Amino acid sequence: MTNRERAMRILHYQPVDRLPAVHFGYWHELLVEWAEQGHIPMEYAQTWADGNITDQKINDIIGWDFNWFKTPSPNLGLLPTFEHKVLEVFPDGTQRVQNCNGLIERVRPGVNSIPSEDDYLLKDREAFESLYLPKMQYHPDRVYADYFQTFNETRDPDVPVGLFIGSVLGDIRSMVSVVGMSYLLYDEDETLFADIVDAYAEMQYQCVKAVLETGAKFDFAHYWEDICFTNGPLLSPTIFEELCAKHYKKRNDLCHQYGIDIISLDCDGVTEKLLPTWFESGVNTMFPIEIGTWGDQFTPARKKFGPEMRGVGCMDKTVLRRDRAAVDAELERVRKMVALGGFLPCPDHRLMPGTKFELVQYYVDEIKKITP
Repeated sequence: MTNRERAMRILHYQPVDRLPAVHFGYWHELLVEWAEQGHIPMEYAQTWADGNITDQKINDIIGWDFNWFKTPSPNLGLLPTFEHKVLEVFPDGTQRVQNCNGLIERVRPGVNSIPSEDDYLLKDREAFESLYLPKMQYHPDRVYADYFQTFNETRDPDVPVGLFIGSVLGDIRSMVSVVGMSYLLYDEDETLFADIVDAYAEMQYQCVKAVLETGAKFDFAHYWEDICFTNGPLLSPTIFEELCAKHYKKRNDLCHQYGIDIISLDCDGVTEKLLPTWFESGVNTMFPIEIGTWGDQFTPARKKFGPEMRGVGCMDKTVLRRDRAAVDAELERVRKMVALGGFLPCPDHRLMPGTKFELVQYYVDEIKKITP
């Protein structure tokens, strides 16, 4: 049985011989640590990316079956992007930078963390129509037709591969910052933010449609959002429903027309209040289901929505920094979710610095012993 068959059969409530060992990548600093400890070549730390050749080489060393985030994509972002430029350098080395989305951030060179949001360009309708709307237009060059036309012959048959279908709101949050999104939603032209969402979503829909029209086949479709935090969503669930539900449904219905019935969505934080909008519009797989300080979000979602709500993730990755006893306890918790069906355990985000190589290998060996 291939890992592709294992994963898709589990998500369709069909029997398999064992669980596949699934992951969601690494912090760069962790790979450097492992290279310095002699576990992997330093070259791998420098060349790793989700689903690339180096990712597979690290899988082979550790024993992972695959990375869930193997999701080729058309160009779904701003085109062209904004010029990345340093606007100011402070005495401590911190830089004030305009990034490719037009967001002004404060970053520390060499430090891999979430930058501090400082300012943004998309503040009013004039900025939207002159600076952003031209960059949100569909063009056939976004689709990489030559790649997708030969995709079925060149893809790895052993692992599930998804089509990345974009972001209805997360990318826009990345353009205007959390603060900027709040001002645009509540203090500016009441139709402006809806116009931004509509324009961006329509471009992405056209890109996804063009990819599917090439005949390329995918095992699942996948969104990225990241619009929740420790206490819940970054905007009112009611406003989110009004702005975004129609775009999820339109895109998901398109996927269904092309035979894609597993649609997963990546959103960190506490997602409970946005799950109804996602689920009712066709998203049926939670990912990566962060544990955080709030605990398991998958089991309550399964109780609320039933077996049509699947999950990938929800394994507390922090135990891999501790000891075997902690890993064993987490494996017992994971077994209970596996028993619900429609669930693939996976570390609930990138493995972070301090993760112990030998514990990852141990976890991988043990997860493969579980039969759903």
